[in-house]
Amino acid sequence: MGMRVSINGKTVMVTGGAGFIGSHLVDSLLRDGAAKVIVIDNLFTGDEKNLSGAFETGRLQFYRDDAELFTSLSYIFENHTIDIVFNCATKALNYSFLNPSNAFSTNTSITLNLLEHLRLGQFKTLAHFSTSEVYGTAMYEPMDEIHPKNPTTTYAAGKAAADMAVESYVKMFGVDAFIIRPFNNYGPRQNYKGILAGVIPITALKILQGIPPEIHGNGLQSRDFVFVNDTVEAVLQLYRILPAGETVNIATDNQVSIADLIEKISSILDYSGDVVYKAPRNADVLCHNADTVKLHSLIDFSVTPFDVGLKATMEFYQKAALEVQK
Repeated sequence: MGMRVSINGKTVMVTGGAGFIGSHLVDSLLRDGAAKVIVIDNLFTGDEKNLSGAFETGRLQFYRDDAELFTSLSYIFENHTIDIVFNCATKALNYSFLNPSNAFSTNTSITLNLLEHLRLGQFKTLAHFSTSEVYGTAMYEPMDEIHPKNPTTTYAAGKAAADMAVESYVKMFGVDAFIIRPFNNYGPRQNYKGILAGVIPITALKILQGIPPEIHGNGLQSRDFVFVNDTVEAVLQLYRILPAGETVNIATDNQVSIADLIEKISSILDYSGDVVYKAPRNADVLCHNADTVKLHSLIDFSVTPFDVGLKATMEFYQKAALEVQK
C-alpha cells in the first residue's frame, strides 16, 4: 500500500493511553499535530498523572472506561469522528498468575471490539500493539516476525490470539490494520506500584526503599530492552508505511541478562548490598533476541544506548520514591 495520511489534523484514539507506552504515544501524537487525541483507559495500571502534559494542550479527551466493553467503545465512536486507533490497552503479564482467564480475555476482547468497529467503518486504521512474549523462548535466534508463536502465559496467549484476529480481519474484510511487536520496553512512567510492576521499576523501588532486589532463577534470562521513546518514534514512522496485515518487531539487537540488569541498576543507584535469589518463575521466557532486519528495511530507527536510557529511567524512579515516602 502507499503512504497513509499524516497524523497532522486527525482525530486519534489511544486505548490504554494513560499507561506506560500509551501516554508517551499520546504526547508524541499531540506534538505531531493531531487535532484531538481521545484516550480510553480504566486505570488498571495507568495513571492520569501520565497525561498531565497532554491535558495542558487542550486537545485531549479522556474517558475513564473499559475498552473490553463494546458499548463503551460504541459510545465514543458515536460521539467522535475518529480516523486512527492505536491499541495499547492490556493488563500486565504478571496479572496472568493472579487471574489467568481475564488476562487472556482482556487482550482478545479489546482487539475484537476494535476490529468490529473498524469493519463497520467507524474509523480507518488500527495500529495494534502485540508483544515479544507471543514468541515464548527462542526456538532459533534471532527471532524474526515469522518465528513460531509459542506463548507461555495466558497474557501472551491472549496477545497471540489477538494478533491472529487482526490478520484474519485483514484477509476477510480488507480492513486497514497492522501489528507492532515491541520487545521489552522500559523508561519513565512504567508502572512501579504493587506486584504487577516490571523488573526495572520493582528493582529500582526496592533499592530506593532499602530493600534488597530479587532475581528469580539464575539471572541468565535475557531480554532486549527498548527505550519507550524509541518505540513510539518507530511506531509513528511505521504507521505511515507498514502494509495492512503485516507485523514488525521493534527491538535493539542487544540482549541484557537479568543479572546484568540488576547490577547496572545497583551501580546507578550506588547500591552495594545483597541481591536475593529466589526460585525460578513458572513459564519464564529464557531468551529474547530479536531480528530487526525488517524494521531497519522500513524506517530509520535510532536506538537510545541502554546505559543512557536506564539512567534517565532511574531519575524518574528516584522522584517516584520520594512521592511514595510523602
